[in-house]
Amino acid sequence: MHTPLVSRRKLTLALAALPAIAGGRSSAPRAATAAADDAAGVSHDAEAIHQEVSFAASPLVVYDMLTSTARFDAVTRLSDAVTLLSAPGAQATSIRSAAGGAFVLFGGYITGRHVEMVPGRRLVQAWRTGSWPAGHYSIVTFSLAPAGAACQLKFDHRGFPPGEGASLAYGWRVHYWEPLALLLRKP
Repeated sequence: MHTPLVSRRKLTLALAALPAIAGGRSSAPRAATAAADDAAGVSHDAEAIHQEVSFAASPLVVYDMLTSTARFDAVTRLSDAVTLLSAPGAQATSIRSAAGGAFVLFGGYITGRHVEMVPGRRLVQAWRTGSWPAGHYSIVTFSLAPAGAACQLKFDHRGFPPGEGASLAYGWRVHYWEPLALLLRKP
């Protein structure tokens, strides 16, 4: 039982040194913090995506585009991922509109479940691509806010497999944001 006390002391010393770390005066406490994190299994090298996009529509309209089968299918048909809809074994776009409900997008290449749904404000999904290992889900969060007559969308994506960040960031832009912006501009 002596070891946990030593670990707590190291962690306490590391936490006490945080003001010094913030001021850049010492690197030794930073090493102690990193060692404590390593011992606890904390990783600091996970990729994450954060994007911000404005749309010429209200937050409720943008939310509806992301949670309506027919409207999201129209987004898909404007993206270059439209070919996934006619691929062998492709599944139709399907979005259940309640928390816990499943969704199937882009011919079945993207699947998941809604974790949290707050109309016009927030949508959180457990989200995966068909190329990821079985059972691996990431978390995507769409935060919506009014910006005058427009919608400001803040997007975060975490928990995806290492090395996928650049491809996913590109995919969000060309398969979600660009076609969604085109649809919202149409009269």
